[in-house]
Amino acid sequence: MAIQYLKKSPKTSSTDDTKTRGIVEGILKDIEQSKEEGCKELSKKFDKFEGDVVISKERIEEIKKTLDQKTKDDVQFAHERVRKFAEAQLKNYGQDFEVELSEGLFAGQRLIPVNTAGCYVPAGRYAHIASAVMSVTTAKVAGVKNILVCSSPKPGVGVHPTIVYTADLCGADVIMNLGGVQAIAAMTNGLFNNAPADIIVGPGNQFVAEAKRILFGKVGIDLFAGPTEIAVIADETADPEIVAVDLVGQAEHGYNSPAWLYTTSKELAEKVMKRVPELIAELPELPRTNADAAWRDYGEVVLCDTDEEMASISDEYAPEHLEVQTKNLEWFHKRLKNYGSLFIGEETTVAYGDKCSGTNHILPTKGAGRYTGGLFVGKFIKTLSFQRMTKESTELVGAAAARLSRYEGMEAHARTGDVRLKKYGYSN
Repeated sequence: MAIQYLKKSPKTSSTDDTKTRGIVEGILKDIEQSKEEGCKELSKKFDKFEGDVVISKERIEEIKKTLDQKTKDDVQFAHERVRKFAEAQLKNYGQDFEVELSEGLFAGQRLIPVNTAGCYVPAGRYAHIASAVMSVTTAKVAGVKNILVCSSPKPGVGVHPTIVYTADLCGADVIMNLGGVQAIAAMTNGLFNNAPADIIVGPGNQFVAEAKRILFGKVGIDLFAGPTEIAVIADETADPEIVAVDLVGQAEHGYNSPAWLYTTSKELAEKVMKRVPELIAELPELPRTNADAAWRDYGEVVLCDTDEEMASISDEYAPEHLEVQTKNLEWFHKRLKNYGSLFIGEETTVAYGDKCSGTNHILPTKGAGRYTGGLFVGKFIKTLSFQRMTKESTELVGAAAARLSRYEGMEAHARTGDVRLKKYGYSN
């Protein structure tokens, strides 16, 4: 029997998105200028509130004293179960599990790969063969069943032949002669007889990145990517030639690719600043033009007094690629918290990770390393939770859920507990 809709909704959850987006964009733009005062004015306008924004510790203690014990007990009941489940998730990170949170209450998670992944492989200024390796291979290992690849075609040729070979080798199911915004749109909307992508990954220019940003929600994405970045932490023991070469190595990506040096050695800084323009001048025309503009407009050299200062400024920038060339490598490895990928010691370099050493080169930029890492198998896998209960466990859970719902003013929620308590012979 075919599927039948006995009732079909006239609207979707996205019906009001366009109107809402315009309102929110306007508010956010205003707050960029008005800052704290703007927030207070909006709170006054929408919430009719004019008190302190930050709740003091004293006020928190006063509130604790005003709440009845039953309310606090119910909140504690919820807190304990959520905490236990979070602890079980941490303990079992990256795998399926089930745990009994309290008698008769079982919860767990399943890890399920998305069905269709779209992989964008840039081929504008350069043919990014390695990007096909990074995205398609990782999706394949994650268990994605249907992998689409789009890359910008060249007149009379189509997609760069080596990109075609690489994508096929790594497990692509469909390879398309399509680049730019149109590629992102095609994979999102399931065009050219393909299933719509559940997630789109891969680097691209600012137009590709903006298309992914706009469509995020309708489709999952790996991250909001900007121009590639490199930072090098170096002390007096570093080789200035290697440091300079590595900075230029990333600056060739594009005119807006930042290259940053954090160092405690003024002598090394001066040698690097002298050497970088010389190295750029020796490059072929395209990388020379890119690197020259990138170093001129986005290059920075930051002189610090201590290792801690270098680590602090690095964590503030949260660079996409971070090299450490110091005498105290282990200390920096343990201390640093914000970066896309870390390259420890002069023996390794960003280009190794970019091309073939194994770590993924699709990484967070523009400070996103503060809250996310780069592309990995987990980006293609959904962590889905579930729960099941015995009738007996409803006596505690159902009653607490009903009371908590009523504290919140959500009567219909409360009644879903009531009906079970009544059916199973318990009182609330």
